[in-house]
Amino acid sequence: MYAIVRDRSRCLTLTPGEELWIDRMPAVEPGSELVFDAVQLLKKEDGTVEVGTPHVEGASVVAEVIGEVLDKKIRVATFRRRKSSRSSVGHRQPYTHIRVKEIRG
Repeated sequence: MYAIVRDRSRCLTLTPGEELWIDRMPAVEPGSELVFDAVQLLKKEDGTVEVGTPHVEGASVVAEVIGEVLDKKIRVATFRRRKSSRSSVGHRQPYTHIRVKEIRG
């Protein structure tokens, strides 16, 4: 069983028990639940597939928030030749770590 859901600007393929990082969700606490209502495709355990136009009616995915994580640091260097101009900046992208609890529908 799996579902394809729309999360803001991305489509996610979710299966029960899966842990993944999604783009940072502001104002969510570890231990709280996230509900994804915009289910675009739902494959059930009996093999039937429901495709939404644009969403499957009555379907949702419930996920538990584990916490926030930071990705590894990337270094961005800027160099202008013959100008003695160099700069370097580091960046760590924040993500929200979730675990899919169940797929309803």
